[in-house]
Amino acid sequence: MKYLSNKKGFLGIDNKSDVEEKVVVIPFGLEKTTSYGVGTNKGPKEIIKASHQVELFDEDLKKEPYKYLGIKTLKPFSIKKSIVDALRQIENINKLLLNKKKFPLILGGEHSLTAGAIRPFIKKFGKICLLHFDAHADLRNSYNNNKFSHASAIRRCLDNPNVSVVSFGIRNISSSEMHFLMKNKKRIKIFWAKDKSNWNFREFKKIIKNKKVY
Repeated sequence: MKYLSNKKGFLGIDNKSDVEEKVVVIPFGLEKTTSYGVGTNKGPKEIIKASHQVELFDEDLKKEPYKYLGIKTLKPFSIKKSIVDALRQIENINKLLLNKKKFPLILGGEHSLTAGAIRPFIKKFGKICLLHFDAHADLRNSYNNNKFSHASAIRRCLDNPNVSVVSFGIRNISSSEMHFLMKNKKRIKIFWAKDKSNWNFREFKKIIKNKKVY
């Protein structure tokens, strides 16, 4: 794997920093199924650019975490043309990093990439719980005749019975998605945007207790 120099990578860390990387940032600007706004392929570049304006000091930890964790950013690379191959590609990257005991941090990219990204985590940890922040539920079985659409991102993750999901901020859902939700209440919990002032975080903590959260 080839890395950007520290200065050009995530957070713009000083090139003199030689801490062995424990975190690897993966720029994966997937854009295959966007149906309204476009530009997700530019996401990683813009996030990395903006990250150079972020202070490296963490006020809670009272330290600069990069000095202890070590953060490297992969050089940009070509994403496979088909959505199926692209999902397999990000799966293999995460698998390789997990095998090397690295923490992969993906910068997308449309969120349909999640179905591929989580596969190595399921194999490693067994059951996992997805923490999902979105305005849409993304529980459609398919959208625009594509079952790997961004509108089906969470549904494809739930194809694996070892995956559950907690979604925050949902304000839009279709009738077919609601039907799927009602049939799978034990695996899906939604904290609706309209109820934000009454979100029960004790309930949330209870749901994720003793679970591996992605």
